[in-house]
Amino acid sequence: MDSLYPAIKHLHLTLIAISVVFFIVRFALHIRQSALMEKKFFKVAPHVVDTFLLLSGLTLCFVIKQYPFSDPWLTEKLGAVVAYIFLGAIALKANRNRLFKTFAALGAVAWIVYAAKIAMFKQAILLG
Repeated sequence: MDSLYPAIKHLHLTLIAISVVFFIVRFALHIRQSALMEKKFFKVAPHVVDTFLLLSGLTLCFVIKQYPFSDPWLTEKLGAVVAYIFLGAIALKANRNRLFKTFAALGAVAWIVYAAKIAMFKQAILLG
């Protein structure tokens, strides 16, 4: 399984990029109140990508034998991802004004950048 690590990691990183791009595109369409947001593709595709992203992340945990709530850096990364999801949902679904939603979207992106930093160095910053 260790020989699959580079392929799984590459898949995971690619899915992260696709997921974040989907979020940014969907947010821009949402803010512009575009009819494209009602298309089935924009409703289904992000969930499919995020499902495979979650599965690739879980697979990486087993390959490297490190797990959330056992390894602090992974626990912190998971927390950052949860914050990204929470703020992303607010940005796309909250019944608030554009400025509020924009700050939520920027916060979501900041949390995912933070998660990437934790993953790169495999060192918890807040729980360290």
